[in-house]
Amino acid sequence: MKIRFRKSLGFTLLVLVLLVFIGFVEKKSSERKFSAIHITVQGISDVYFVDEADILKALKTEFPLLTPGMAMSEFDLNKIESKVETHPFVKNAEVFVDLKGNIWVEIQQHIPMARITRPTSADGYISTEGIILPTSPKYTTRVLVIEGDYADDLLEAGDLNVAHGNLLELIRFMYKDSFWNAQINGLDINEKGEIIMHQQVGRQIIEFGKAQDINDKFKRISLFYEEILPAKGWNAYDRVNVKYKDQIICE
Repeated sequence: MKIRFRKSLGFTLLVLVLLVFIGFVEKKSSERKFSAIHITVQGISDVYFVDEADILKALKTEFPLLTPGMAMSEFDLNKIESKVETHPFVKNAEVFVDLKGNIWVEIQQHIPMARITRPTSADGYISTEGIILPTSPKYTTRVLVIEGDYADDLLEAGDLNVAHGNLLELIRFMYKDSFWNAQINGLDINEKGEIIMHQQVGRQIIEFGKAQDINDKFKRISLFYEEILPAKGWNAYDRVNVKYKDQIICE
């Protein structure tokens, strides 16, 4: 019984010590003064759509108390995080405070993998998650260009995962493949969803058809590059059609 009593007493004392320590830490945290805010954007090659200065300006406008010397208890870090994430190119934001009173904002960007263009209306980007993003007046990036009568439908969708999954799969396929990412620089999509591909090197247009049987069609396009072009020459044909199953039509 004595041993059990000692264990119980020891456990109670340990809990009390922890509670005192937690209370001390919370008291110190509430007394901590704001020092500065630091914003870091995860670097991605050729992606500069999130500007640290713009984020800082927006936060200072939204939270005018962000001045050195203010008590940290005046700030709601969740609200700061939510404000940062309203930026269309911010994929995720993490906000935390260090022991010196600095607020750190760490940002992950959305990565654009295609740009939708229209002759008389605003353009938009497609992110790697299939989300439609606006363009920026400050920055642009070299990505696959998508145009044609289908462009309006894509921009209005907001999220291509919902109604345009096959096309999104095609765009991702080319984005992830280093050769096709460099070689195919544009898609022209008509109102029926049929695709014509434009090449970076070579004058032929590629009639791909709808975004279906993607792997099979690219195998046939690869066959065209590897066997037909070396035999006939780069300028022998103007059109290559792979939209029909098991066929390569060169004209």
